[in-house]
Amino acid sequence: MNNALPPADELVLVDRELARLEARRSQLLARRAWLVHVLHGPAAFPAPARATTGPVGDSTPRSAQNVLLTLGGVLLTIAALAFTLVSWGSMGIGGRAAVLAVVTSAALAVPVVLLRRGLASTAEVVAALGLVLMVLDAYALHRVALPDTDGPAFAAVASAVLAGAWTAYGTALGRLRTPLPAAVVTAQLPLPLAVLAADGGPLALGWAALATAVVDLVVLLRAKSAAVRGTAAVGTGVLGGWALLAGGGLSLSSPVPAGALLLASAAVALFVAVRAPRGGGWERVARAASVVAGLAVAAAAGGVLRLALPGDWEVPGYVLCAVLLAAVPRAGTAAPRAVRTGLASAGAGVLALGVLWALPPVPAALLGPLARTSPVWSGTHADRVLAWYPSTAPVVLLVAAAAFAVLPRLWSRCTALFLAWATLTALPLSLELPYAPTLALQLLTTATALAVASRPGRLVRGLPAPGASDGEAAERAAVAGDGNVPRWAGWGAVSAPVGASGGVPPREVLGWSALGCGLVSAVGAVAVALDTRGATFAVLGVLLALFVAGAFFSEGARRTVAACAAVVVAAGLVSAAAATAELQGGQTALALLLVPAATALLGARLRRHRVALPVELTGAAVALLAVSTAATASRPAVLALVLALAGVIAAATAVRPERRQFASWTAGALFLLATWVRLAVWDVTTPEAYTLPVTVPALVIGVLRRRRDPEASSWVAYGPGLAATLVPSLFAAWVDPDWQRPLLLGVAALVVTLLGARFRLQALLVLGGTVLVLDGLHELAPYVVQAVGALPRWLPPALAGLLLLAVGATYEQRLRDARRLRERLGRMR
Repeated sequence: MNNALPPADELVLVDRELARLEARRSQLLARRAWLVHVLHGPAAFPAPARATTGPVGDSTPRSAQNVLLTLGGVLLTIAALAFTLVSWGSMGIGGRAAVLAVVTSAALAVPVVLLRRGLASTAEVVAALGLVLMVLDAYALHRVALPDTDGPAFAAVASAVLAGAWTAYGTALGRLRTPLPAAVVTAQLPLPLAVLAADGGPLALGWAALATAVVDLVVLLRAKSAAVRGTAAVGTGVLGGWALLAGGGLSLSSPVPAGALLLASAAVALFVAVRAPRGGGWERVARAASVVAGLAVAAAAGGVLRLALPGDWEVPGYVLCAVLLAAVPRAGTAAPRAVRTGLASAGAGVLALGVLWALPPVPAALLGPLARTSPVWSGTHADRVLAWYPSTAPVVLLVAAAAFAVLPRLWSRCTALFLAWATLTALPLSLELPYAPTLALQLLTTATALAVASRPGRLVRGLPAPGASDGEAAERAAVAGDGNVPRWAGWGAVSAPVGASGGVPPREVLGWSALGCGLVSAVGAVAVALDTRGATFAVLGVLLALFVAGAFFSEGARRTVAACAAVVVAAGLVSAAAATAELQGGQTALALLLVPAATALLGARLRRHRVALPVELTGAAVALLAVSTAATASRPAVLALVLALAGVIAAATAVRPERRQFASWTAGALFLLATWVRLAVWDVTTPEAYTLPVTVPALVIGVLRRRRDPEASSWVAYGPGLAATLVPSLFAAWVDPDWQRPLLLGVAALVVTLLGARFRLQALLVLGGTVLVLDGLHELAPYVVQAVGALPRWLPPALAGLLLLAVGATYEQRLRDARRLRERLGRMR
C-alpha cells in the first residue's frame, strides 16, 4: 500500500478524523433522544442543539419531578373526594353547580396551556385530576338531580358519556397519554350495566360481553397508541373469556341459544387468528385464538348434539366434534398454519377429556379381581369395582384410537395402540359381559398385544423419514398429508421425531408399548381366572403358548422378556398343579424345582444365545421361591433336600464353560446350606461339623489355584478356608471347659504354622501362629491367675516397670528385629 504521508503524520490525521466522527456521533445521538421524547416521551424538551443557561421545561431530574407531580395529583384527588362526599351538603344548589363547573372546567382546560409551555408531565397529572372530577360530577348528579333513577341504568349511561367525552378529549390533546386508555376502560361498562339494568339473564350478559369485546378488538386494530392497544387487548381477552365461559356453562342447559353465543365467540377468535401478523410472538397469539375458537365450536356443536342423543351418548357427541376439529390440518385448507394447528390442538384437548372420561373401566377391569373376598377357586367371582358405568366408554376409546392412528407421528401411533388396548380391556366391564366371555376377551387382548409386539413393523408405515421433523416444511407437509413426503422403505427402523423416542427406532418403541400392554393384560387374565380351577389351568396354558410363540417370533430384547414371562407362567402352572394334588409346602417346593431344571436344560441347548442367561436367571428366581417355600414348611429335612437338589442343578450348569465361575460357587453354597440344615436336623452342635465342609473344598480349590498360578497370594488361596474352621473353633475352645477341643485345636494350629514356615506361606504362618498363641493363653490363663494371686500386690507393677525399662534400653534392637520380621513375612506368599 502506497502512502502519501509518513506513517507518523498519517497516524495523527487518522486520530483527528476519528475524533471528529465521534463528536458528530454524539450530536446525532443527542438529537435522536430529543426527537424520541418529542414523539413518545412524557415531556417535550427544547432541542439540545444549542446550549441554554437555565432550564426551559420541567425541572430535573425526571424521577424527582414525576414523584412530586404524582403526590400533588393524589392530594388534589383526595381533596376533591373529601369535598364531594363531606362538604357537599353545606352548599346550595347554585354553589354546588358553580363549584363543579369551575373546578372541572379548570382541570380540563389547564393541560392545554401547560402543553403549549412544554410542561407535559404536569399537564398529564392535571388531566388525570380532571378525569376523576368528571366521575365525581356524575356521582353528584345522580345523588342530587336524579336520585330516583335506577343505579345500573344511570351508571351505564354515565360510563358511555364519560367514555365518549374522554375519547374526544384525548383525541384533541393527543400528547396526553391518560385520557384514551381511561376511555377504553370505561367503555367496558355500558353494555353489561345496561343488561343488568334491564334484568337480563346470563345469556344476555354473555352477548353484552362479546359485543364489548368486538368493540375492543376494533380499537385494538385501529389505535396507534401502544397504551390504548394494550388496554383494548386486555379488555378483549377478559370480556371474550367471560362470553365463552357463559356460553359453555349455558350450553348444558340451553344448548341452542348458548351455541349461538359460542359460535359468535368462535368467529371473533378466528378473525383474530386470521388477521394476526405472521412471525414472532403473533404466531402464538394466532394459535391461542384458534384454540379458543375450536373449543367454542366443539362446545356449541356438542351441546346441540346432546338434544338428539341419549344420556350415555353425550360424551361421544363431544368426541365426534373433537375428531372433526382435529382433522382440520389434514383437510388441506388454505387457512394459515397457526390457525390449523390451533384448531387441531383444540380438538385434541376435547378428545383427551373424552378419553379421561372413558378410562375408569380400564383400571377397574384390571384391579377388580384383586378386591375378591372369597378364596381362590371358590367359584365365586369378584365384585365389580364400578357398579355402573356408561357402555359408550369403549366407543370413545375406539374413536380416539382411530383418530390418533391416522397421524404420521410416533407418539400418536403409541397413543392409538394404548387406546385400542384400553378399548378391549374396558369392554367386559362396560358391557357387563359374563365370566367366560370376559376371560376370553382378556386372553384375546393379550394375544393381540403380543402379536403386535412380535411384528410392530406395520404400525410404522406412513411415519416421516429420519430428520423430517427437524424442518418446518417437512413437518407442514407431514401434517397436511402431502404425498411427496419421503418415506422410509426399509425394515422399519424409522428414526422418530426429535424428542419422541430419544433416537430409538419407532418399531422398537411400538413393540415395547405393545409388549407392556400384553403383560398387563396377562396379569389381569390370571387374576380373573383364579375364580375357578379349570379357568386357571386354561388361562395359564394359553399364556404359556402365547409367550413361547412371542419368544420365537419377537426380536431383540422383547424376545428375552417373552421367554422370561413364559418361565414365570410355567412356574404358575406347576404351583397350580401342586395345589390341585393337595401337596404340602415342601412337596410344592420340590415340584417347583422342575422349572429351574428345565431352564438349565434349555440354557445348555441355547448356549451363548442372548436369551439363555435371562431365562436361566428367571429359573434361578423360581428356585429361590422353591427354597423360601420349603423354609416356611415345618419339615427342615425337606428344606435340606430342596437345597441339595438346587445345588445339583447348579452343579450341572457349572459344567458349561460360560457358566462355570458363577454356577460353581452357587452350587457349593447350596450344598453347604443343605449340609448345615441336615446337621441341624440331626441336632449336631459341634461347630467343626459345619465349618469343615467349607474348609476342605476351599483348601482343595486353593491348592489348584496355586498350581495354576504360583504367584497367587496364600491369603487368597488358603486364607478363607483356614479361617472358616480355625476362628469358630477358637471361640468354641475359649468357652469349652474340657481339654480335648483346645488340645486338638492347638495341634491343628501347630501343624498349620509349621507348614507355613516350611513352604514360606504367610497366611498359614500368621493364622496358625495366632490361633496357637491364643489357644495356649487360654490353657495357661488359670495358672497365671493363680500365680498372680499368690504374688505380693507390689510385684506386678514392678515387673511391668522393669519390662518397660528393658524395652526402652533395647528399643533400637527391638525395632530392627520387628523390621526384620516384617521383611521376612513380606517375602512370603
